[in-house]
Amino acid sequence: MPKVVSRSAVSSSTDAQPTASSTAALRVYYCICGEFILVIDKSLASLPKRRTDGAVIVQCRDSELGKAKVFKLNAVNKDPILVERENGHERQHKFHCPRCSLPVAYQSTPPPVKSGPYLYILKGALSQVQGQVPSDAFEDE
Repeated sequence: MPKVVSRSAVSSSTDAQPTASSTAALRVYYCICGEFILVIDKSLASLPKRRTDGAVIVQCRDSELGKAKVFKLNAVNKDPILVERENGHERQHKFHCPRCSLPVAYQSTPPPVKSGPYLYILKGALSQVQGQVPSDAFEDE
């Protein structure tokens, strides 16, 4: 039987400049039940809000309005619903928490996530602290 020899070396430099990926601050968000739902490169508080329902707008594609956000959504899709608005109807393809089935986000195009220009995170659905109810969860109740 031949002899197996393995060697490994770790190299690092104190003079190396930080890369974009090493300095990027990712934010993690959780459902009210504590399940991990979203990782995104921006704080949800810094993103624009939708006037109709106060949902946070996450841009999925690059456009003249700006660059797409880098994010990963851990949610399951359910049947679309039709929501009545002032100027007609809107079809929403909802995404729910995989553990407790609470709705956490929606988009106007059929799944998968990022198939449309925007993803909307429902107001009060996510928290940065696991197991803590967001402060805006019951504002409009």
